[in-house]
Amino acid sequence: MKLTRLDKLRLRLVAQDACLAWAFENIKGRSGIVFELGLGHGRTYDHIRTHLPDREIYVFDREVDCYEDCIPPTDKMILGDMRQTVPEAVRRFAGQVVLLHADTGSYGDKHNTEMQQLLSATLAPALAPEGLLLSDLKLDVPGTEAVPLPPGATEGRYFIYRRQR
Repeated sequence: MKLTRLDKLRLRLVAQDACLAWAFENIKGRSGIVFELGLGHGRTYDHIRTHLPDREIYVFDREVDCYEDCIPPTDKMILGDMRQTVPEAVRRFAGQVVLLHADTGSYGDKHNTEMQQLLSATLAPALAPEGLLLSDLKLDVPGTEAVPLPPGATEGRYFIYRRQR
């Protein structure tokens, strides 16, 4: 039976939640900052800041269009085209990102391909050794290895990568 759009959304959200819970446990006791690529309506940012209250979380998007109580602090909100803001932040925070969550996919194949190319080409230097990258898009980031998804996450709905030492 064909998956409906609602089926796909549900599977992605369940996978996202399972992957984030796994990542939160995995980075316990490790220093480093968090990148959240794609603020959207702020739901995932709210989830991350709630579970990682002592972490610096830098959030990237082209605009702020989220729930009022989910707007990041001004000094942690990086606004603009990710083709410019992400490479700049990667240079600034090289080797410091313990968790990078990229929720940048959309309904358009062209956009998704552009994001896959951008993120695959730029993110590796930001990651701390054994830093985690979670993405809604399949990526090919040099120096990282794919990590099996945790229980509850459906293959192909979310992806986890770990930077090699």
